[in-house]
Amino acid sequence: MHEIVTLQLGQRANYLATHFWNLQESYFTYNESEESPVDHDVHFRPGYGADGSETYTPRTVIYDLKGGFGTLRKYNALYELSEDSASGQGLWDGQEVVQKQDPIPQSEYQKSLDQGTSAPQLTSETVRYWSDYNRVFYHPRSIVQLNEYELNSQVMPFEDWNVGEELFNDLDKEHDLLDRDLRPFAEECDQLRAVQLFTTSDDAWGGFTARYIDRLRDEYGKKSVWVWTMEDGTRVQRHKQLKKDTNKAKSLYSISPQSTLYVPVIDIPQKLPRSLQVDRHSEWQTTALLSSALETVTLPSRLRPYHDFEASLAGDGGRHTIFELQSTLNPENSNSGGNDDESPKARTDFDIDFSYDGEQGKTPSIFNQVQVLRGDDAGQSTEPVDGDIGRVRKLRLYNSEPMLQSYRTPLHLPILDSFPHGMYSKSSSGAGLSVLAALTASTRTADKIRAIEGTAARMLSVDERENLVNGLGEIRESYETGWGSGSEDEDD
Repeated sequence: MHEIVTLQLGQRANYLATHFWNLQESYFTYNESEESPVDHDVHFRPGYGADGSETYTPRTVIYDLKGGFGTLRKYNALYELSEDSASGQGLWDGQEVVQKQDPIPQSEYQKSLDQGTSAPQLTSETVRYWSDYNRVFYHPRSIVQLNEYELNSQVMPFEDWNVGEELFNDLDKEHDLLDRDLRPFAEECDQLRAVQLFTTSDDAWGGFTARYIDRLRDEYGKKSVWVWTMEDGTRVQRHKQLKKDTNKAKSLYSISPQSTLYVPVIDIPQKLPRSLQVDRHSEWQTTALLSSALETVTLPSRLRPYHDFEASLAGDGGRHTIFELQSTLNPENSNSGGNDDESPKARTDFDIDFSYDGEQGKTPSIFNQVQVLRGDDAGQSTEPVDGDIGRVRKLRLYNSEPMLQSYRTPLHLPILDSFPHGMYSKSSSGAGLSVLAALTASTRTADKIRAIEGTAARMLSVDERENLVNGLGEIRESYETGWGSGSEDEDD
């Protein structure tokens, strides 16, 4: 077994991760004669509840600020007996005065889940927190509230990259966060395959994540680290945008060199298909759209027939770890490697580009691409279409073509009642949504890094500027070379 442990860092990341876990929960089958194509043991852990019953909960650690968990309790229905009903007074024998905040009222959606009744339709107004549409029970160890900062505080905003870095260092010095939070989940794994992180790069969580990954590399140096970093796509005042860009520069410089997969995603791109109606001010809606692409493109990592997803990401020797995320909903033409050609082609024509805003310039050179087509009713194939991967890669290298791995599966994206109503339309068969998603490493990354370098050079002090700009320049150079020259250098 090859398990993946997930870390969720911050409010915006938890909105995205909640959609991810809801989708994983929907793949469970409860008929012994029916086997799910998804191997649940990759992301879920078996255990026992307070009453001795068997449980199955996500292998995840959820960090958020004070007030960020909404109605989610540390001890849920599976583990409520573990919580002390009455705490003792300890050494104090005087009179106690207990002050409690008014509890947040439970959403009607959560009430319906608890009662087993039909769920009401969610709206942007009724979703106040990511826990309002959560469908999964978590282990108590998964819930980690950081009380040093409060969500949406105007007095102590959690916005500056250095603030997140300092918070991690202080907490790690006091508690050793890896030992306290991550190691219990990692040691339960038969063979830990990867640590997956959902985070943001343009606020203080970027600094928190950077230092967390430093510790991860110290403890789990050979394990894969997959990082999904969200960037705010809404229009803000210029001085706020410059701060966000500076935070993104620091995150890119500190995190991407230590990541096996680093995917910056815009939440939400300004350019979307006209058929999509998305409330850009609702994190529940924007992350629902993002989750359709992210969950699709990582699907091979948990489908039973596949065993080479990490090799697909490595591409041309693992030199390019920064990827773009793109998708097309209900693709009419599955020309994504699912055709009859022996050598499918890398593509750039996607409806939604989560990594770049605005119009594309010149056609980029692609180094490596991983394509996943789900809901492919015509093919009904769960085998990699490229066949002998080693042979195909040698041919591509010989022909100076980009590395490409294509996957197909008939498993549609489920349309859950936790998704925004009307955002997705089912396929013609009524079985869910067909999605084509891709991770692409290309020369466009060099253009993005060059723009970030310019911002960092203007905004940072002299001491910070030199190391950061030089480091970003080194990262950028590896994405400027063409496919042929880069491959020849590697062979030499």
